[in-house]
Amino acid sequence: MSKAPFLESSRDVLGGTPVFKGTRVPVKALIDYLQGGDTLDDFLRDFPTVKRDQARQAFNAAKDALI
Repeated sequence: MSKAPFLESSRDVLGGTPVFKGTRVPVKALIDYLQGGDTLDDFLRDFPTVKRDQARQAFNAAKDALI
């Protein structure tokens, strides 16, 4: 689905919603956490299957897409 190696999407996992590779955690969850004022550490504590590097790559990809 994606050119981003840290993401995957499959109809069998959350109906095709983009998730962090190897998890069932939607990438949108990271955005929601940050938008709500939570920190990256808060997110990683609540979603321990997501690696810090995956979250940073997602954040950087979003930043690059907007700049």
